[in-house]
Amino acid sequence: MEYFLSALLLCLQPINLILIIGVVTLGIIFGAIPGLSATLGIALLLPITFGLSTETSFIILLAMWIGGVSGTFISAVLIGIPGSSSAIATCFDGFPMTQQGKAGKALAIGIVASFIGTLGSVIIATFLSPIIAEFALHLGPWEYFSLCLCAITLIASLSKGIIFKGIMAAGIGLLIGSIGMDPINGATRFTFGNPYFGAGISTVAQMLGMFAMCQIIRDAAKGQAKMPEIDAGEIKGWGISFKDIFTNIKTIIISFLSGLWIGFLPGMGSGISNMVAYGYAKSSSKDPDSFGKGNPAGVWASETANNASIGGALIPMMALGIPGDGITAMLISGLTIHGLQAGPLFMSEKPELTMLIFVCVIVSAIITFAIQMIFKRWFPYILKIPYHYLYSVILVICYIGGFGISNTMFNVYVMLGLCLLAIFMNVAGLPLSPFVLAFILSGKLERYFRQGISYSHGSYSDFFTRPISLILLLLAVFSVVWPLISNHLKKSKIAKAVSVGESEDINDD
Repeated sequence: MEYFLSALLLCLQPINLILIIGVVTLGIIFGAIPGLSATLGIALLLPITFGLSTETSFIILLAMWIGGVSGTFISAVLIGIPGSSSAIATCFDGFPMTQQGKAGKALAIGIVASFIGTLGSVIIATFLSPIIAEFALHLGPWEYFSLCLCAITLIASLSKGIIFKGIMAAGIGLLIGSIGMDPINGATRFTFGNPYFGAGISTVAQMLGMFAMCQIIRDAAKGQAKMPEIDAGEIKGWGISFKDIFTNIKTIIISFLSGLWIGFLPGMGSGISNMVAYGYAKSSSKDPDSFGKGNPAGVWASETANNASIGGALIPMMALGIPGDGITAMLISGLTIHGLQAGPLFMSEKPELTMLIFVCVIVSAIITFAIQMIFKRWFPYILKIPYHYLYSVILVICYIGGFGISNTMFNVYVMLGLCLLAIFMNVAGLPLSPFVLAFILSGKLERYFRQGISYSHGSYSDFFTRPISLILLLLAVFSVVWPLISNHLKKSKIAKAVSVGESEDINDD
């Protein structure tokens, strides 16, 4: 309780409160505009944190996260284009409600659902993370290696398209992450005689190049740097009543729990949780045919679930040092910049900073709710900001941030190189999520593996004889093998159906 009150007082200091309000507003704008996102916003803010204290750095990074994730539903409701993948399901019923003249109600549902999902999940994470961290302190390098491997294989197997592409992207991430000094004996690897590579590839340069610059180039190349005309109708009043909440309370609770659980699983996040919750809401509804035609339950399900995944993603990040999604991977990078490492030891050694992270998310969620409710009638104007102004500013920030990492042009070149790599991966259909997670976890994966072998005097047996490690390794293997088996079963089923149909045609003849 002492740490909670001190963290709350720190967040409510005038300068910090002004920062939260300002960055949350910026995050809402980034989330609302398709092509921009909370991920991009955090990537742009990371270089700024170099000259700030650890507390201030995390206040602005977390405020950007909450504002950005909560703001994605705005464009989904008003123009039918999601601000990010976390609001895809919101489009299905949010935009039809706008077309029916119910934009105010759809926006109000999105605002309240986002608030419920964020606040509830973070409160649960606040109490659950220390318990998981206490348990994690009893684990050895064998379990941590298996956990990191399981996280990488899980997100690779969930990637869109062929699973081999997800594994290939993860492999490239591990290769890029191994550049620099060996974590055990300090030998340099893949530096090609360049001393700048000795420190490895900067995470900030990687984020700026692969997310910020790549996004701008892709949108400009595809001609997507324009917004359609917005007709939001008349937006006024609060939009909903308590009756609307109680009517959809079952959908809210189920969506909240599914979002929390999916957010907890490494690599899944809000992009999957909103679709899963929407599918459940539709299948359990008494009127499933109304979904996709402006059913408010669809918006409740999607927005509650994608924001509940925030607290779910915080749990493995804080308790285990494993990023739950791409944004928490960036937050772990923010800790690394300030010489800290997320995980169970961080929670026990830095309880005041740990509590600050949870409290800042709660305060940001409340401020986001207030800002969105007060200014929702002006949301259509956010979507009219010209892209050529935004993109010019973002590019300048990218170059300044790349140069500021080491005050040399080296990281600018690295940023440009990784931007080209991201473009190549996009063209080749290789997903970025496995790459980012593997890149972030590469150092831990190698360190825990070699520590486990060293502690076992050169034996690999402990990775398979320790129960938790074995379960995680089996889960990693299953996550890779099951999609292949599933595809084979589907093809066999289709082939069987086709053969049965052909034989029936022959009999008819």
